[in-house]
Amino acid sequence: MSAKWEKEEGTNNGKLTFEIQPEKIKAGLDTAFNRVKKSLNVPGFRKGKVPRQIFNKMYGEESLYQDALNAILPEEYSRAVEESEIKPVDQPEIDVESMEKDAAWVLTAKVTVEPEVELGQYKELEVTPHPTRVLKADVEKALEDKRQQQAELVLKEDEPAAKGDTVVIDYKGTVDGVAFDGGSADNYSLELGSGQFIPGFEDQLIDHKAGEDVDVKVTFPEDYQAEDLAGKEAVFATKIHEVKAKELPELDDEFAKDVDEDVDTLEELKAKIKEDLKEKKVNEAKNAIEDEAVGLAVDNAKIGEIPAAMIDSDVHRQIDQFMSNMQQQGISEEMYYQLTGSSEDDLHKRFEEGAERRVKTNLVLEAIVKAEDIKASDEEVQAEISDLAGQYGLEEDAVRSALSDDMLQHDIAIRKVVDEIADSAKQTRKADEKDEK
Repeated sequence: MSAKWEKEEGTNNGKLTFEIQPEKIKAGLDTAFNRVKKSLNVPGFRKGKVPRQIFNKMYGEESLYQDALNAILPEEYSRAVEESEIKPVDQPEIDVESMEKDAAWVLTAKVTVEPEVELGQYKELEVTPHPTRVLKADVEKALEDKRQQQAELVLKEDEPAAKGDTVVIDYKGTVDGVAFDGGSADNYSLELGSGQFIPGFEDQLIDHKAGEDVDVKVTFPEDYQAEDLAGKEAVFATKIHEVKAKELPELDDEFAKDVDEDVDTLEELKAKIKEDLKEKKVNEAKNAIEDEAVGLAVDNAKIGEIPAAMIDSDVHRQIDQFMSNMQQQGISEEMYYQLTGSSEDDLHKRFEEGAERRVKTNLVLEAIVKAEDIKASDEEVQAEISDLAGQYGLEEDAVRSALSDDMLQHDIAIRKVVDEIADSAKQTRKADEKDEK
């Protein structure tokens, strides 16, 4: 097969000229004829049984050319693309140059391809240090968080409310003496100091007892979500029904066993918390280093202008993945838009923001895969299939039928590149260098 690629200087567009050889044309004509003859009514012949010679005499073989081209074009275009070693990013505009009988057909395709990537430094990059040491204070804080979660609320008899206490209240808000939507509730439990209500509300209930009435006066923030209330002063007539204080459990072995059935003592619980925090910090550090190092590799590369088709394709891929995740949570597309008061255009704009960066990142990673000649072994592909099958509760055959080996090999190779970039990175970069970048 003969294919020729001519790129327009300074653009991502070009013309691909390719030929379809006579033997392929013959196969396409046979396919087209077998489809057409099923609906032909020719006197003297049963439906679908007209001989090829009779058809050609009556209608001419040229009448099959378009159907034949439609049948063979996808495969022939793909071969031309592969032979020319280009990467189209959009549907081509196909034109027929010649369709001569008993000769190769000549076609051209206007094609938009991926921009060229000139790699810069991507190994031994300097990144911000990410310590993974777990301090004693980290363990103590995590332990106290667990203690707070186990706290019980105990009724305070004839004692004023303090910060951290929970009050059960009725309240009714007014602006200029007029009640407003969403400004009232009965028997509402509010933890003082939690910041659930607008600034100033909770503080004014401190030092008051159960049974008291308090007029809480506040000013709504200028950027308050309800525009009709933004910046206005309001009065909340508030009745305190109950004041409850947190009663924290003792930090002892019994507490440890209550919060974690796998430990018997408080010291064992602390050791386990430290181990969990260490694992978390290591994972967070690894992810942060990967993100920063890959970002630097992208910044160091020279990339041509990104075609609009690549941006659009990325956005739609992100939306499809997002909606798939929503459906796994039992939320349909229509339900999501209704619950959030948004539209498909809103979601499109949301994912459009980072699309160019994502596309550039993928281009750079794929360029490194090619430069390093990184490949995935059969064993790695099989391990990936097994992992995916276990993750989604599917049979391995179902995963293999849904994902081609090429897709799996591509994803594995990309992960190898990311690991290589991150593993070679040096944690020596100063914070101010990162800020300047």
